[in-house]
Amino acid sequence: MAKLIALMHVSFDGFAATDKGEMGWITHDQKIFEHVSKYISQTGTGIYGPKTFQMMEGYWPDVLNDAKSGKTEIEHARWYQGAKKVVCSRTLKTLENKEAKLISENLEKEITQLKQQSEKDLMVFGSPRLTQSLARLDLFDEYIVNVNPILLGGGVRMFEDLPRTKLDLVSATSFSSGVVGFHYKKKV
Repeated sequence: MAKLIALMHVSFDGFAATDKGEMGWITHDQKIFEHVSKYISQTGTGIYGPKTFQMMEGYWPDVLNDAKSGKTEIEHARWYQGAKKVVCSRTLKTLENKEAKLISENLEKEITQLKQQSEKDLMVFGSPRLTQSLARLDLFDEYIVNVNPILLGGGVRMFEDLPRTKLDLVSATSFSSGVVGFHYKKKV
């Protein structure tokens, strides 16, 4: 069975976005991008909330045609182009990208089926509210969290009102920017 992995950037005080959904405070340099890319390249499906998917669709398709794009960006854009895409939303009825799958109900059943049917792992990109919903359903197998050296003092939390879940630390990587990347697996 494929694993479900969460990938998130958070502030030191545990927020994934400001109250207005702003994420400009995230430190995302080449070293961090290379670090997360090694995890992303092992997955075959990207799972998104509607806002994150809209941001991805508005950025990654154009990277392949931009002469200023770097090697790691081009690799990710190619991954994005070839990956299966799933959007989880209770409010959307259709998606402009007809190749993307929309899940609007039965989240637990749908994600469990995707895990059972997928040859490669699945990754939830950002999408803190979706991450909370999937964590409450105990569907995550791993968490990749980049903790940024900033206190936001409020906003949208990555983790809130979750069941107790024990984790094993797989790795911790510190970057010169002050970001620390943690990789945890759910303890079995």
